[in-house]
Amino acid sequence: MQETGSISIHTENIFPIIKKFLYSDHEIFLRELVSNAVDATQKLKSLAQLGEFKGELGELKVRVTVDKEARKITISDHGLGMTAEEIKKYINQIAFSGATEFVEQYKDKDAATKDQIIGQFGLGFYSAFMVAKEVEIFSQSYREGTEAAHWICDGSTSFTLETTEKAERGTDVVLNIAEDSDEFLEPARLRTILTKYCKFLPIPIEFEGEVINQTTPIWTKQPAELTDEDYKKFYQELYPMSMDEPLFWIHLNVDYPFNLTGILYFPKVKDELQFSRNKIQLYSRQVFITDEVKDVVPEFLMLLHGVIDSPDIPLNVSRSFLQADAAVRKINTYITKKVADKLSSLFKQDRPGYEEKWGDIGMFVKYGMLSDEKFYEKAKDFVLLKNVDNKLFTLTEYTEHIQANQQDKDGNTVVLYTNDAEHQHGFVAAAQERGYDVLNFDHILDPHFVGQLEQKLEKTSFKRVDADTLSKLIEKDHTTESVLSEDEQTKLADVYKTAIANEAMHVKVAALSPQDAPVVITQNEFMRRMKDMQRTGGGGGMQMFGAFPESYDVTVNANHPLTQKVLADGNGEKLAKQAFDLALLAQGMLKGEALTAFVKRSTELL
Repeated sequence: MQETGSISIHTENIFPIIKKFLYSDHEIFLRELVSNAVDATQKLKSLAQLGEFKGELGELKVRVTVDKEARKITISDHGLGMTAEEIKKYINQIAFSGATEFVEQYKDKDAATKDQIIGQFGLGFYSAFMVAKEVEIFSQSYREGTEAAHWICDGSTSFTLETTEKAERGTDVVLNIAEDSDEFLEPARLRTILTKYCKFLPIPIEFEGEVINQTTPIWTKQPAELTDEDYKKFYQELYPMSMDEPLFWIHLNVDYPFNLTGILYFPKVKDELQFSRNKIQLYSRQVFITDEVKDVVPEFLMLLHGVIDSPDIPLNVSRSFLQADAAVRKINTYITKKVADKLSSLFKQDRPGYEEKWGDIGMFVKYGMLSDEKFYEKAKDFVLLKNVDNKLFTLTEYTEHIQANQQDKDGNTVVLYTNDAEHQHGFVAAAQERGYDVLNFDHILDPHFVGQLEQKLEKTSFKRVDADTLSKLIEKDHTTESVLSEDEQTKLADVYKTAIANEAMHVKVAALSPQDAPVVITQNEFMRRMKDMQRTGGGGGMQMFGAFPESYDVTVNANHPLTQKVLADGNGEKLAKQAFDLALLAQGMLKGEALTAFVKRSTELL
């Protein structure tokens, strides 16, 4: 018996729409058809477990074959199969979801059944027409006494359905490949697609006589069943080009209020903030969906590697894009908490080991604190600060370490730091000579991190070691009296102003130790930060005021032996200029013509 008819759809143009717009990549067709075959197989296994199918299951696998000469790709399963009436229902009525009905029918019989159904047959099946000019279905239902059915459609809304002969239970979907899709007749291309999307499906997938998937990847197992070697081996399978082992990992396993399994690895990273994104793979019941997981995984954890599998993440009709909703937000929050708990546990249980890893995980922690308030609250107890002597402190430890010695006149704790210890070596050394501690904040994230800590920590300010604050601390802690009278100090300042002749340099005279440099150049901390923000595109509305002008403080040491020579010598201005240029040189600020003049003047003075 043969039947012809029209597919139940709302527009005659549904197939061009599917081909052009429904899926972003035509290779998705293979994922959808193989997933449907796995789905049919899983359903049969569930019915057998429930006692509703008492026949022999036989070898349950999905086979993908290609005949390049005949221009055919066939996806075969040994699952439920369909009668002619079921084909009309599930294939022709495009909006109907076979999986949805199946779950509804058996939801009260077996709670596990629901999670074994991969997804909608409906539109996923029609992805075949992205690459095929004609699609055929040969199917034999598992139900006794039913006839096999043959369905054929050429991509229009018309179909033919007839009885046929089929020796085995299950379904064969045969694609007659269109002329513009020759690439999918290449076995190597098909293998690549299968490996990408079907590598961890729960039913064996056979291609060219070889099973290409692992049906029970380690994220489907309990952590107690696994060893460290199992986790490391799986990491290498996911990232075969990686030369490094992961630092550590987190095994995710939760079934309420949502279902989520997976493994997140902390990789070794370089010093710079290199966003090697798209390293976390998202699966839905072991079907690969995407490696673009920015909605599911918090932004600061996009540097992690690994796998997340959840049937509760809502996807759009093509399964290609995530839809942000309450479930996604809950999963995002859960992952953040699990990462924070793992880091806290490592810190408490093995601080030496945690400190060894800090160079690699510090970026994650700081970025997380900057981008997530809840993570900040947890991480403030295990974030570490490193000083120029490579000692590590928690926030609390460091405050206690410097509190007695590094306070300004208002009683605020002053944290000194360098963002370039080599370039700012003179300032670092001057601070250390006076017993001050200096932190090393030389990462691209650190300017933002410093700003956050300054907002969060009470009565604490952060000042770069070459800022004017250092000289103020020195003046406060070392109240050395000036050997110069007020008139001499005024005269000294005038000599330097004339010698420097630069309005951006603001000269002042201070009574420092005779062992200090004759001239120290610093930059106002506020002005320096504003300029840094402008350079990195920050500063908000301040951009409208134009670039901040250069502005430096030039502190002349009244008690340095050179000062007397500047006041007494007939070459006072030349000596003052020389001392000023030395200060510039120490900061790497002496260049070009000024550097040439300095070398010439040095020779003359010698």
